[in-house]
Amino acid sequence: MKSALFAACAVIAFAPLARGADESGPKAGEKVPALKAFGVVGKVEGKEADFAADRKDEPTIYVFVQAAEGGIPVGGRPAARFMKVLDNKIGDTSDKAEIVAVWLGEKAFDNHKEYLPKINKSLTFTKTSLAAFDGEKSGPNNWGVNADVHLTVVVVNKGKVAKSFAFTSVNETDVQSVLDELKKAVGK
Repeated sequence: MKSALFAACAVIAFAPLARGADESGPKAGEKVPALKAFGVVGKVEGKEADFAADRKDEPTIYVFVQAAEGGIPVGGRPAARFMKVLDNKIGDTSDKAEIVAVWLGEKAFDNHKEYLPKINKSLTFTKTSLAAFDGEKSGPNNWGVNADVHLTVVVVNKGKVAKSFAFTSVNETDVQSVLDELKKAVGK
């Protein structure tokens, strides 16, 4: 009885902390903020661009990747599988839907620019642009990226956020919930 009571108190005491750790990205209904990053692979290559302005009203999934040294996603192979399956299936929701994946990590900008073409060659993305953000692990201003979350996934349509996901553990089975939100956003 005492252990059950202790467990219940611990859950209540730490629930706000856990809830905050599971949040990342802008809130549903918010206007998509500017997203200036250096395009490495995809529609923008070799220069900085505002990816949000470029995508405007088109259905887009933004993926913010916390990267370890050398550009490898903190989530490792499961995160890579998630991104590959997402890239393969995003066309099922809309012909115009695309993914913009932005690598984050303090003082790792040059490493990301070098590493991202290797990732693309390995995973052969067709609907995903890869970019590097030159700044803090919390990403671009006004995106609300939690630096403790491995992947922040933001589903957008018509310049508004439909939903943000915070993944500290991710794999290809998580793709369906993201695609379901995109389908709702585009009205499919």
